[in-house]
Amino acid sequence: MNPAAITEAAQLIWTNFRDGTQINALPESCRPTTRAEGYAVQAEVARLSGQRSVGWKIAATSVAGQKHINVDGPLAGRLLANRAFAAGTVAANSIDLASNLLRVVEAEFTFRMRHALPVREATAGAYTVDEVMSAVASLHLAIEIPDCRMTDFLHVGAPSLIADLACASWWIVGDAVTADWRDIDLATHRVTAYKDGAVAAEGVGSNVLGDPRIALTWLANELCTYGGGLLAGDYVTTGTCVVPVPCAPGDAFVMDFGVLGTISVAFQMV
Repeated sequence: MNPAAITEAAQLIWTNFRDGTQINALPESCRPTTRAEGYAVQAEVARLSGQRSVGWKIAATSVAGQKHINVDGPLAGRLLANRAFAAGTVAANSIDLASNLLRVVEAEFTFRMRHALPVREATAGAYTVDEVMSAVASLHLAIEIPDCRMTDFLHVGAPSLIADLACASWWIVGDAVTADWRDIDLATHRVTAYKDGAVAAEGVGSNVLGDPRIALTWLANELCTYGGGLLAGDYVTTGTCVVPVPCAPGDAFVMDFGVLGTISVAFQMV
């Protein structure tokens, strides 16, 4: 893609993101065809937004999720600051779903980085799980409410979805977990989603690329190839542990992570 095509695609995505509207797909004149092109468009979308990034989300971290949207692996997307809220704040509890295309909520493990993991030379090899976890400051519980600016999201392909911030939209994060989470096997840790007080979905950490720690390591290496690496202070939300739960205005959710705590969100009526 030449710079003009990157700008054209990014302007289309950002305009629809800002206005709460959708297009069917990016036109062929500016449609990315590789991951590298998708990330180039995504970076321009973030620049056009005028917002800082608070970190990254990982989409399609389960085989079922990848098959659902017809991609061959996980996707990374920036989390924009004005769409990220602390759990329990008024803003997070008044998210308007009116223009949301996907209308689902997801329960996620999120890590915050203490140290940067910069791009490294190929000769140094990929980051290992141990290297990545030694750079982590804290674990947080999170709820993601994704969205897509393309109505044909099941078929547009990975490069276009990457360009569209990997379907990032609203994101709610809790305080740092106080339990000794490093001694917990997150792969086998169970998570339950409650909708209006009833069990809506149950899942386990292994639904996230086998282990949320593995998902974080995947992102660190993905950003060595396609981005500028992870920064100190970045949040990384690693993908849903439960099957995405349908949501509508007026619904209230509690995501129960057992000994690690809970996180909740309630949507305003329209």
